[in-house]
Amino acid sequence: MLYGRFQHNIDAKGRLFVPAKLRDKLGSLFIAAAVMDHCVCLYSMDEWEKLQEGLAQKPMTQARKLQRYLSANAVDVQVDAQGRILLPRHLLEYAGLEKEALVIGAGNRAEVWNPAAYEADIDSMTSEEVEAEFAELGF
Repeated sequence: MLYGRFQHNIDAKGRLFVPAKLRDKLGSLFIAAAVMDHCVCLYSMDEWEKLQEGLAQKPMTQARKLQRYLSANAVDVQVDAQGRILLPRHLLEYAGLEKEALVIGAGNRAEVWNPAAYEADIDSMTSEEVEAEFAELGF
């Protein structure tokens, strides 16, 4: 499982440092994709395969548009010697990423957020709603 919260800068070329704690679980080659919530999701190759296999189990009429979307908005990223990945312009734009990024662990994936967008998303949920969500899940 991936967890934690890390603030980093994105350089002019679109390179982002990925914390060692997350790289250890993601590997040196993984997938960066626009999946949901206007953040960039980072999946290990194993987790990406699970996602793809899950889609393959769905009827084509249900999954084909989602499969196209995911395939068109996913890239392999390789960690360089400094622990950085290069995010393509379309993913940076999708997530509203410019100079600062918040990298969080999110269970089976990591997510790269515009810090202000993340705070707005999290602040939109009250502590009562968080408790209700946990209760609904049986925790």
